[in-house]
Amino acid sequence: MQQNNSLLAASDIQRIHFIGIGGISMSGLAEILKSRGYKVTGSDMKASAITHKLENLGIKTMIGHSGQNIAGSDLVVYTAAIREDNPELAAARSLGIPTMDRATLLGKIMKGYPVNIAVSGTHGKTTTTSMISMIMLEAGLNPTIHIGGELDAIGGTTRIGSNDYFVAEACEYYESFLKFFPHIAVILNIEFDHADYFKNLDHVTETFRKFAVLVPSDGYLVACADDNNIQKILGSAHCKVVTFSINPEIADWGAGNITFDELGCASYTLINNGCEVSSITLKVPGIHNVGNSLAAIAACRTTGCSYDIIKHAFAKFRGTHRRFELKGTIGGIKVVDDYAHHPTEVKATLRAAKNCDPSRIWCVFQPHTYTRTKFLMKEFATAFEDADEIILTDIYAAREIDQGEVNSEMLADKIKRTGKKVIYIKGFDAIVEHLKKNAKPGDLIITMGAGDIYKVGEMYLEGK
Repeated sequence: MQQNNSLLAASDIQRIHFIGIGGISMSGLAEILKSRGYKVTGSDMKASAITHKLENLGIKTMIGHSGQNIAGSDLVVYTAAIREDNPELAAARSLGIPTMDRATLLGKIMKGYPVNIAVSGTHGKTTTTSMISMIMLEAGLNPTIHIGGELDAIGGTTRIGSNDYFVAEACEYYESFLKFFPHIAVILNIEFDHADYFKNLDHVTETFRKFAVLVPSDGYLVACADDNNIQKILGSAHCKVVTFSINPEIADWGAGNITFDELGCASYTLINNGCEVSSITLKVPGIHNVGNSLAAIAACRTTGCSYDIIKHAFAKFRGTHRRFELKGTIGGIKVVDDYAHHPTEVKATLRAAKNCDPSRIWCVFQPHTYTRTKFLMKEFATAFEDADEIILTDIYAAREIDQGEVNSEMLADKIKRTGKKVIYIKGFDAIVEHLKKNAKPGDLIITMGAGDIYKVGEMYLEGK
């Protein structure tokens, strides 16, 4: 076995089984451990492009959960979504097979790298992690990469690189990132989300404070200077703090002379501690991506990446899948898909769409989880200001059960009270028919949400 196997401590661990291996993070971790010589198996409730890819890599993947699937395993890995009564987890417990949650495993893998970069924040993690990855690849640093979206430059969500650099997202949900060992931690923003776990904004902020404290004294904390919640926690950090902001007057890294092209992509002058040091042109739209790029630059400069390398990397980076992804154009109508599922993300994405100067913006929104919709109803109601036509469909339940407390019709009513044009349509087929009848050349249709709403755009483009 290769170097770093000691991360899992016990030398007798040879076969590792993943419950829910079809998830983006779990599949990536399975790939990493397979590359290190472990025998890896897994199971998931349904087959997918991810499970097929794993099979092609030699990772046996079983569809459906059964206690028999874990036979011969030395370690069983599970996600926070797996319940204690899951037959595979229950079998592992009864047989005395060691178990480990996903976040703990990721933390142990991360600990084996001298330089690891963990990107956190309520929004922008996947894009910023991808930007950092592109810069480090351009610099020839050969990083191992683990992100929450598909990046074409690495052929998916995970890249196996050297044992020196590791780049990963750090999610705050269930306080997962407190099990990590960041050498360079990035905090993009702190807002209230994941209402099914966090009690309030103070609870979220305190969790991020604990994350900041994890960075050792010789490490770096890259933090947004104009986020008030981040400012509350910076005093707890034991490491060097590097700040970024679109406003160069309040941070170490900032942007001046920002302009946008016809696609809404920004160019700006990069400013470091008051000095103009480079010019940057992005190939991803929106002012929010200026902030993401500054965070990526701040992180990568701590590893010695040059300005020329950074410029070349951004020239190649066109985003990850489901982040303002142009799906196609039909009849003069552009169809874009985006993962935005929090009010702040919705606002930022629609603002980016407006910078593209379409005749009208059609936003087809699928709320994600009942708790988020319930607790952020007021914020969602005012998040669609830049949309001309709004279509809501049913809430995507994800891990939750409908308690009958909230629905999309209620959100539609709240939005309507702000003066916006909004309708509720239940089925995807009916949404597509409505768009066919009403969208005109020059319009932009954007499907939005963290569930399966992207299918609407695909159906529309296919003429179904």
